[in-house]
Amino acid sequence: MLQVDGNIGATLGEAGPRAKSAQGAGYTGVWTGETSHDPFLRLLLASEATTDLEIGTSVAIAFARSPLTMATLGRDLNDRSAGRLNLGIGSQVKAHIERRFSMPWSRPAARMREYIAAMRAIWKSWQDGTPLDFRGDFYTHTLMPPMFAQGPSDHGVPRLFLAAVGPEMTRVAAGSADGLLVHPFSTPAYIAEITTPLLEAGRADSTFQVSAPVFVATGTTEEEVQVAALAARKQLAFYASTPSYRAVLDHHGWGDLQTELTVLSKTGRWDDMAEAIDDGLLRTFAVVGEPSTIGAEVVRRYDGLVDRVNLYLPHAPAQDVVDQIARDISTVE
Repeated sequence: MLQVDGNIGATLGEAGPRAKSAQGAGYTGVWTGETSHDPFLRLLLASEATTDLEIGTSVAIAFARSPLTMATLGRDLNDRSAGRLNLGIGSQVKAHIERRFSMPWSRPAARMREYIAAMRAIWKSWQDGTPLDFRGDFYTHTLMPPMFAQGPSDHGVPRLFLAAVGPEMTRVAAGSADGLLVHPFSTPAYIAEITTPLLEAGRADSTFQVSAPVFVATGTTEEEVQVAALAARKQLAFYASTPSYRAVLDHHGWGDLQTELTVLSKTGRWDDMAEAIDDGLLRTFAVVGEPSTIGAEVVRRYDGLVDRVNLYLPHAPAQDVVDQIARDISTVE
């Protein structure tokens, strides 16, 4: 049976109440991303407002922080939440790392593999007192006096999820992480035919989880569905204009669309970009329809393919409608 996760808002004020509501509605966990606000502060508030709800970052930007910084944040929050943290990390793209965060970028898959290894070495040194002596091509951690070590934890370390789209980063997830965060710009066919074989070839732990955000366009009237569909088209067009995600379009024979959308994006023609997402592409990437139809369709597409889903709603209906869809997913047989 699919586990269903929810989301908490972008502001600090929304985090605790939304998490508490999600726990009451029966979600497995809640996640929050890193865009204009820090995700860890929101998850701290979410953990304080709940007792058994999993919490997670989707994602925290790894290359914007050193492995030690991320390891410290992850252990602190996992301890405070009594072992409920799913630490989801991602690389971001070169322009953001270099020009927004002013941090180094090179060989992202190799760098991420080493980043995770460094974090695990740091956690191990805290947990069992192993001397810290990590020396890599990108990161070196060889100093950990007792004053700066967290020491052992009854809750262990966070479950580590890695966001990946392309084959190389997916292989890193399979060999180094505890789970994979599928990018929203994915399809069941891409997951089944590209992602899953890569994971099965590289992962050794049967507890490894795959979490997939599912584009949903829904509303209680036909007009609301169309408004939601337009919002989904705009978001899909934004993702489709990014060269890093072209492989998904290529898999479906739509690769040339990426070039077209990139040109439109550079000239600010956002409405034209949305119009380029036709019904076939929309319904390949998104589940579209009235709320009563969404749950069964999500299960049909994703059950047996991933372990957990998260509803990705560029234009969301009322929260009670979203919660009912989540319950429908959880109860479909």
